[in-house]
Amino acid sequence: MRRWNGWGDEGVTYPVPAGAWDFLEAMLGPGMTPRDATLPEVVSRVPPSRLPPHPLVSTDPEQRVRHALGQSLPDWIAARSGRVPAFPDGVAFPSTHEEVRELIRYAEAAGARLIPYGGGTSVVGHLAVLPGADPVLSVDLGRMSQLVDFDARSHLATFGAGVKGPDLEACLRARGFTLGHFPQSFEYSTLGGWVATRSAGQQSLGYGRIEDLFAGGRMEAPAGTLLLPPFPGSATGPDLRQAVLGSEGRLGILTEVTVRVRPLPQAEEFAAVFFPEFEHGLEAVREMVQSDVPLSMLRLSMPAETATSLVLAGHEKLMRLLERWLALRGAGSGKCMLILGVSGTRGRVRRALRQALAIAGSHRGVYAGRRFGHEWVKHRFRSPYLRNTLWEMGYAVDTLETAGTWTQVPRLIEAIEQALHGGLADQGEKVYVFTHLSHVYRHGSNVYTTYLFRLSPDPEENLRRWQVLKSAASRAIVACGGTISHQHGVGIDHLPYLEAEKGALGMDLLSALCRTLDPGGIMNPGKLVCREVAP
Repeated sequence: MRRWNGWGDEGVTYPVPAGAWDFLEAMLGPGMTPRDATLPEVVSRVPPSRLPPHPLVSTDPEQRVRHALGQSLPDWIAARSGRVPAFPDGVAFPSTHEEVRELIRYAEAAGARLIPYGGGTSVVGHLAVLPGADPVLSVDLGRMSQLVDFDARSHLATFGAGVKGPDLEACLRARGFTLGHFPQSFEYSTLGGWVATRSAGQQSLGYGRIEDLFAGGRMEAPAGTLLLPPFPGSATGPDLRQAVLGSEGRLGILTEVTVRVRPLPQAEEFAAVFFPEFEHGLEAVREMVQSDVPLSMLRLSMPAETATSLVLAGHEKLMRLLERWLALRGAGSGKCMLILGVSGTRGRVRRALRQALAIAGSHRGVYAGRRFGHEWVKHRFRSPYLRNTLWEMGYAVDTLETAGTWTQVPRLIEAIEQALHGGLADQGEKVYVFTHLSHVYRHGSNVYTTYLFRLSPDPEENLRRWQVLKSAASRAIVACGGTISHQHGVGIDHLPYLEAEKGALGMDLLSALCRTLDPGGIMNPGKLVCREVAP
């Protein structure tokens, strides 16, 4: 059973070794777990639906609770405390394009707003139901998940937009192919959600981001049906696929997606390298990507994240031996861990590893074998479950990310971490912060930062702490010229900072696009387009 107020399956946990408890207490102080509201308590607070009856629409209170929130920290605080600000008035489960169109007509007639729902994994407020006078209908695309067409000769596959990551990959692998798109939310997020939020998978260095994989599709908008043929190339004006990418449900409901797939690789390897300092690892990673070493992934952790990863790994005796071995080779207390991956033919894998390790060695990297890499792959979709464990220990955890040029990256990291470290000093609370780079390009990289702070018994105080930290880090990103979001989208959390990136004219252009496809403004209101600018 899927958790209603946390991440993932109720039967899956992320046990934390005893040493991690001591580590967190030393960094933040002892945690105190707030009381969680129960599902029956929250269900009992769901108000009567304002929607007229319809055969495709359920007004069941529990379904409305389960579709009210995503996975952002404000969503968690609301769900765990039971203080959910608003619920959808109904949930629909269409199974055809025609049923989606029928739901749009129904919403228009009822004066309702529509929120497309994929896997419910948004971490920036895409699914938030904003309180208001108009009823809200959540449109769950889970039944639109079939393989519609597979063209092995052209390497194209068409799926219903509601297909989840594991089902998509299982279907392709049975035919000897893969999409290669593995975001951390892979187990629950959907193909349509990846397109709507411009998702980046963990191996995007080799396979490409979703905009590289998205070949075409079908969107049902209030103004009509938008068909996007999967041309390999076209010179017929602006590419409308780019308008659909990142549209976050504001333009319509994506019902079908065609993606570019590729044959399964013969071999795949992941390995670990440790550097004595972050600067050495940073230069090694930059050189690898600018030298076109055919890797599928580069993930470089800064010292704090490296230390945290080793603590969470457990096996204290083994880790102590590793630490001593690395220290003898020059990778001591300031060491940084790089996980690199490569996919392809066996010969390509061997050559790429040899090239990458030669570059790493020239920057004082210490090769630590393949065990760390393969352990990371084994548990990479399990990591989000740590949020549940930490909450139960009395700690909140959130992430934020940006991207900039190689020249900007060090400044971005310093500014973000500095803004977070001191963000709660006025309350006498500490913030534990660590960062990694996980999506690199020839001209720059993303910056992915995780931060933890102690929970208060008061949900409003927890929300205030998050708002203070998120605002401080976001202002630092904008001041340094980074993008406000590299892979999580806009939702509502990033709205105040969007105009700083797009400009006033760019925001007008987005607004005009929304008005064209959604003249009545019924699609996911309050997301993506906002003229408010952060101070």
